[in-house]
Amino acid sequence: MVPFRQRVGQAAEGRILEIGIGPGLNLPFYGPNVSAVIGIDPSPELLAMAARRRAALPPPTLQVELIEGSSEALPLDDGSIDTVVTTWTLCTIPGAARALGEMRRVLKPGGQLLFVEHGRAPDPGVVRWQDGLTPVWKHFTGGCHLNRKIDALIGDSGFTISTLHNEYLPGPRPMTYMYEGRATPR
Repeated sequence: MVPFRQRVGQAAEGRILEIGIGPGLNLPFYGPNVSAVIGIDPSPELLAMAARRRAALPPPTLQVELIEGSSEALPLDDGSIDTVVTTWTLCTIPGAARALGEMRRVLKPGGQLLFVEHGRAPDPGVVRWQDGLTPVWKHFTGGCHLNRKIDALIGDSGFTISTLHNEYLPGPRPMTYMYEGRATPR
C-alpha cells in the first residue's frame, strides 16, 4: 500500500485532517507542503501507536495533533482545513455520508479531499460476492463494508470528484477493488 500512501502524502498540502489516522501509517509520507496534521480516530490504542510513530519521525518533526473522536462529529471549526485525507476508512465509518458532510464543512474554500478506499467493484459477479460477504465480513473487520460505492458516496455528499483512478489490486477481487482520487466541495 506504500505507493498509495506516497501519492496521497505528496498531494496533501497545508493543514491536514486525516480521518481514521489509526496507527499513523501515513505520517512518514506527508511532504514539505504540509504544515500540520490533525488525526482523528475512535481508538485510543491506535492513537497511542500513531503518537509513537510521530515521535520516531526524523527532525524536523511534523506537527501532529491526535484526537480521539468520531468523524461523524468533527471537533473542528468550519473552513479550518486545507486537505482531508482518508485511506481505507470510509468502508468502516457507520455514518459515512454524515462523516463526509463533516469533512466538507471543515474544508476551506478551495480545499481538497484525497482518498484511497476499497469498495464496490464494477463486475456483477464480484458485486454478488461483496454483497453476500459484507454482513459477515463487517463483524470481523471493524465494520468494513466491501460493497460501498465510494465515488457515488463522495459525490452524493456534496463533493465533485476531479480525479479518479480505479483498479483491482492482486488478491481476492471482492476485497481489492480500489478507488483513488481527489474531490472538492461543491
